[in-house]
Amino acid sequence: MRLVDIQTRLYRLPLSHPMSDATHGQMTHFELVTVTLRDDDGRAGLGYSYTIGEGGAALRALIDRALCPLLKGADPRRIEQIWQRMWWQLHYIGRGGLVSFAMAAVDIALWDLRGIREGEPLWRLLGGCQGCARAYAGGIDLQLSTDGLLEQTQANLEAGFRAIKIKVGRERLSEDVDRVRAVRELIGPDIPLMVDANMRWSVEQAVRAARAFREHDIYWLEEPTIPDDYRGHGRIAREGGAPLAAGENFRTVYEFRHLMAEEAVDFPEPDVSNIGGITPWMQVARLAQAHNLPVTSHGVHELHLHLLAAVPNPSLMEVHSFGLERYMHDPPVLREGIMQAGEAPGHGVCLDMDAIAEFEQDCR
Repeated sequence: MRLVDIQTRLYRLPLSHPMSDATHGQMTHFELVTVTLRDDDGRAGLGYSYTIGEGGAALRALIDRALCPLLKGADPRRIEQIWQRMWWQLHYIGRGGLVSFAMAAVDIALWDLRGIREGEPLWRLLGGCQGCARAYAGGIDLQLSTDGLLEQTQANLEAGFRAIKIKVGRERLSEDVDRVRAVRELIGPDIPLMVDANMRWSVEQAVRAARAFREHDIYWLEEPTIPDDYRGHGRIAREGGAPLAAGENFRTVYEFRHLMAEEAVDFPEPDVSNIGGITPWMQVARLAQAHNLPVTSHGVHELHLHLLAAVPNPSLMEVHSFGLERYMHDPPVLREGIMQAGEAPGHGVCLDMDAIAEFEQDCR
């Protein structure tokens, strides 16, 4: 069995409305880079990665020029071998960054192809522990007024979400506290409420914020400071008194190992599209299990649904504002806070090519 054809595409997809957080400013679109792998029996697997607006052309070029020659003629059943070959082929310029995004798109396509070949959905292929995931609404809403934030939260509750996340990191901590208080009062005491600072603060500021949020019973404080400061996260965890979620900006399993060694994370948060794919995501999930920690996710919920449904230590799954629902056939459905993983072979993501055709970018 051999890979005989690899095709890549780049799309620039508009968001439903402008969104903002504490570090990335206003966002109006995201980029989707897709990889389609076809084997000599005619089966095709789809993989993809995304950006928050820039870098997609470079990501696609890296796949085309560095990874496609390596993949052509490879045995797609040997996923771990292919992952290692990609890792060491690009190790000198990589160990993260665009390399991890590029490898992710290929690795996801390989796992999709394996599921299609074996006639099994991805969640069952990877372990099949739950078959579903508890979901939360991940808002990108820092610049919404408090009234707008409450309207968004109410809409999410009416849509079936039973857990809510909002952005923090306003100019004054008192503004963040007021917004957290308002949302907690709206949703009541029993619905998990998470807050996400998107790396906005110093360690000292994060400690102060964590302490200020405690009376409102936050489920976790996410990305309180820069991802590289493992000891800083440890101090925030010890002195702030709030559970921490972190890892969406990590690009390797080793970064998670360092953070866990510092006892600086309660909810490890790998993102399958930028940590190098499904293969390393599952390694992080097992590492978290070995530390008696639940694993959560960031974005790409149509894929993370399968991954969290497969493992014995899942936490809540983020349903991200950058979702592909508008561009998919038969997207997953939320019912009373739960999403069921499907039975279609592979990951089951079938893009509506007519819906996204107008957004394709010609960057060759």
